[in-house]
Amino acid sequence: MPAPLTPQSPLTVRTFTQRLSATPRGARLARHLALTQLHTWGIPHGSTASDAVALIVAELAANAVTHGRVPGRDFELRLSLPTGSIRVEVSDTRAETRPPKPGDVRPSLPLDEHGRGLVLVEALADRWEVVERDASPGKTVRAEVDLPGWSSLNGPGPLG
Repeated sequence: MPAPLTPQSPLTVRTFTQRLSATPRGARLARHLALTQLHTWGIPHGSTASDAVALIVAELAANAVTHGRVPGRDFELRLSLPTGSIRVEVSDTRAETRPPKPGDVRPSLPLDEHGRGLVLVEALADRWEVVERDASPGKTVRAEVDLPGWSSLNGPGPLG
């Protein structure tokens, strides 16, 4: 089982946060915004890290809209660059439903129409976890994708 994620340093300055409507349109927008933000940070479209984050955001946002939706409440996308990785956090306001934990995700059957999202997250993320949402009620699914050679990204490093 992967090690739990460590808390983010308060010195990390590269952070993007956006509240989005808990609708399919909001989920699509989350993916688009994530790709745009990564490109702004020097992680180009089509790179391995960008593609992995795009899929992770798409799956977690779809889950927030489908399984974590509370009428009238938004979900939140947060991206950050702790040293050496990209952190994706998707928070919703539904507290009573929890996804399986890392290592407990079961592949869906071939004819199932649902159930592949967290399988993809588990395959693409170097680490992931489900935690209580900072602003209760709800939960946050947090995933990290490592950035080999992170110091060679365009522009200053995560602390600069």
